[in-house]
Amino acid sequence: MSHTAPLVVVGNPDNRRVGSFRAAGHAAGLRVHVLPWRELAAGDVSLPDRAQVRIDSPGEDAEVDRLLRGADQPLAHGEISGGAAWYAGLLAALARLTVAAQRAGATLLNDPADIATMFDKGACQRRLAQAGVAQPAALDDAPADWAALRAALAAAGWARVFVKPVHGSSASGVLALHLAGDRVQAVTSVEAADDGRLYNSLRLRAYRTEREVASIVDRLAPDGLLVQRWFPKAGLHGRVFDLRVLVIAGQPDHVVVRSSEGPVTNLHLGNRRGDPAAVRAVLGPQRWPAALAECVSAARCFTGSLHVGVDLMIASDWRRHAVAEVNAFGDLLPGVCDDAGRDSYAAQLHAVRTGRFTAWRAAAAMERSA
Repeated sequence: MSHTAPLVVVGNPDNRRVGSFRAAGHAAGLRVHVLPWRELAAGDVSLPDRAQVRIDSPGEDAEVDRLLRGADQPLAHGEISGGAAWYAGLLAALARLTVAAQRAGATLLNDPADIATMFDKGACQRRLAQAGVAQPAALDDAPADWAALRAALAAAGWARVFVKPVHGSSASGVLALHLAGDRVQAVTSVEAADDGRLYNSLRLRAYRTEREVASIVDRLAPDGLLVQRWFPKAGLHGRVFDLRVLVIAGQPDHVVVRSSEGPVTNLHLGNRRGDPAAVRAVLGPQRWPAALAECVSAARCFTGSLHVGVDLMIASDWRRHAVAEVNAFGDLLPGVCDDAGRDSYAAQLHAVRTGRFTAWRAAAAMERSA
């Protein structure tokens, strides 16, 4: 990164993500300009000449969500609805940003095509599969409703699965589903209102009647679902866990252990961080590097992106692992630093300024052309 090249972040100005990135830029002697998502979601934008442009999450802003969905009114707080419309709006906004970047001769540090794929869980799963990345098995087709899901699981012989909205994030709308004969249980953060509308909650709950679960699935299915077979996770000290591994320009130097008493490990749902050193010690000198290498393999599917957040599951036998998801905006990891003491944002700036990101992209291009 040239010291004279403008540095721009597309984000929500008051969001902690933008604040953290601006702080990292300030510490590096760089001024960070903010292009608000509200402007990009609403229409055409312009960029400074030769800018370096980082795209951050459009989340946590009701007006941005409304604009992306093309709706007249914002959703109620926490409401889950309109995922397909939101995704179409995201694609349109990213297309406008691409045009603005071309006009300004700017460099996008996150490839819009990569972001589009990571926000389509089905497309992301297929890209990982083509690259041979280990991941849970998934149904080939998205179920249109609860009846179709029931039939597909019976045909596959699967009793336990994760049901995920294809355009969701942060466990929004995710169900850990267990079928046992006539018994049904879904563990989820979804709160179903009396009128059928669905809301995100910060508390996990279990639905144990088929009527309740069917109502939720039928409400989510029109916007698209990915159904992955249950992958039994390893546990430590009575809690299961998975890993969020942030890969920056090919280096997996920031790792968070997300531990839970139940099947959903997202930290905002009352779960807690575990100890990476303890996990590393159990995995040992061969399996720990192999697990991180799988995350790099997943990131190699998205080499137009400076960073990706890989959710990696370690199997209950501690001998296997699988990538659950790859996140375009999975770098909000407060207090987590690499061996040089850089947080996730400072490490990204370092990768750009030292040319490591450029080298990572170039190496990937050579691999594709070979």
